Amino acid sequence: MSRSSVVLFDLEKLKQEISGLEAQQNQEGFWNDQNAALVVVNRLKDIKNKVDSYTEIKKEYDDLTELLASDDGSDPEMAELIGETETELEKKIHELRNLLLFSGEYDGLDCTLEIHPGAGGTEAQDWSDMLLRMYGRWAERHGFKWQVLSYEGGEEAGLKSATVKISGHNVYGLMKSEKGVHRLVRISPFDANARRHTSFASVNIVPEFGSVSDVVIDPKDLKIDTFRSGGAGGQNVNKVSSAVRITHLPTGIVVQCEIERSQLMNKATCMEMLTNKLMQKKLEERDAKMKSIIGEQKNIEWGSQIRSYVFCPYTLVKDNRTDFETADVAGVMDGDVDPFIYAYLEMEAKNGQVT
Repeated sequence: MSRSSVVLFDLEKLKQEISGLEAQQNQEGFWNDQNAALVVVNRLKDIKNKVDSYTEIKKEYDDLTELLASDDGSDPEMAELIGETETELEKKIHELRNLLLFSGEYDGLDCTLEIHPGAGGTEAQDWSDMLLRMYGRWAERHGFKWQVLSYEGGEEAGLKSATVKISGHNVYGLMKSEKGVHRLVRISPFDANARRHTSFASVNIVPEFGSVSDVVIDPKDLKIDTFRSGGAGGQNVNKVSSAVRITHLPTGIVVQCEIERSQLMNKATCMEMLTNKLMQKKLEERDAKMKSIIGEQKNIEWGSQIRSYVFCPYTLVKDNRTDFETADVAGVMDGDVDPFIYAYLEMEAKNGQVT
């Protein structure tokens, strides 16, 4: 085992950040804003976890070095112990490498996932629904909470739009790589002549910032519409106009929620979603900080896809940014997305970008 296998990072810098975060915790009124306080607490927990993991790995590495130095190759039990120690150490190093990929300021936050079909009618709408299922299966694999905020079905199949909140550890840090256009090539089940079709769907990922003090929304800038929900929820859902759609007139941003039976609760959720989107927009407009906060922005344009899913004439899923690919289309569509996510995060880390 070579020393190059050991993960190296700026330990002193992390320790300084720990001291700064602990100082914030000790300030009077720290818990007055619970959302902001939880961000600090979670960030502190994550950094301490990285430092503790590194410290443990370094100690085990040093112990292994001593074992190797004392081994003359004549003791089978010693050789077995060294082999087991190397295997366990490599596993811990791999886990720490993954931990270090989540260094962005907002990586630990929850997020909302939005999916919209491109041009192509039913075919694109069906593809959008397939992506929604794929991410649902992915979230289930990780034990993340999955909450559908709004869902508008297509006329024949699929969906016209869907918004889902995903909650869990480092959810935004994982999901941010999925933002962009996803392309599907397959034999269309909606084509009587069984011709091959290409479909597109856009995926947007917005971090859940929680309480954002520097985003102020003027009620005069809002257009609020109520309507009957088209989603699940029993008879009451279709009898009462409880669903809410809010348009922010200055930016044109539109959000809607229909999951709650109460119009008031749906409106509150919409306001949270709008605040998150305005905060994201504000960050994106700060060109100097954009790359260090949420990474390079991908154009949501048909033809500028980040990933292609080919079902026919061969099977292949390929990410256009990292060139990572697999022929296991069925596995990917069943939620095995992590290899693509980590390939993207590793690429960004190599490029020196904190996303």
